[in-house]
Amino acid sequence: MDIPIENLVVWLNVVGISVFAASGALAAARKRLDFVAAWFFALITATGGGTLRDILIGAPVFWMLDPTPVILCTIVAILAWAVPMRKWPNRALEWLDAAGLAAYSVYGAAKAIEYGIGPIPAIAAGVITACIGGVIRDITAGVPSILMRNEIYVTASLLAAIIFVTLTTAGLGAPWPSAIGFVFGFALRGIAIRWHLALPLHRGH
Repeated sequence: MDIPIENLVVWLNVVGISVFAASGALAAARKRLDFVAAWFFALITATGGGTLRDILIGAPVFWMLDPTPVILCTIVAILAWAVPMRKWPNRALEWLDAAGLAAYSVYGAAKAIEYGIGPIPAIAAGVITACIGGVIRDITAGVPSILMRNEIYVTASLLAAIIFVTLTTAGLGAPWPSAIGFVFGFALRGIAIRWHLALPLHRGH
C-alpha cells in the first residue's frame, strides 16, 4: 500500500495498533498465559481506546469495518508470544507502551478533527484513544492501572495531542503536526521511564 509521507498520521495508527498489541501480548506472556489469552490481550489493548473514541465522535468502530487491525493484532500476538521472555529487554513493555501512547494520541485527535470535532474535544479524544486500551489491559491482567501509578503517562499523551491539534489549527502543513506531536509525546514519556519522573502528588490532609 502506497501511503505518501503527508499521511504520516495513517502510519501512526499502524504503529499504535502494533505496539499496543505487542504490549498486550507481553502482559499475557508475563502471566504465563496461553496464546489465545495473549491474542485477546493484544486485541483489547490495541482497540480499546479507539473503540471508545469512535463511539464518542459518532464514527463507525474502526475494526468492525476493516479486518486489518484484528489481523495485525493476531500477527503481532503470535510474534510477541513466541519469543521467550528472557529475550525481551527488561522494560520492553514500558517502551512499547510509550510509542503506542504517543502515536495513538496524535491519531485519535486527528480522527476526531476529521469528523468535525472541535479542538478541545479532539485533544480529549486523542488522550482517550491512547490511554483506555492500556487501562483495560492492566485491569484484565490484575495489575495496578498505569493511571494509578505515580508516573507521567496521561501528561505525555496530553502533550502529544495538544501539540498536534495546535499546529494543525494554526495551519502547519502535514506531516509536521503529526511528527512533532509524536516526538514530543514519546520523548516526555521516555524521560519519565528513564529517570522515574512524576508530577507532584496531592498533599492530602
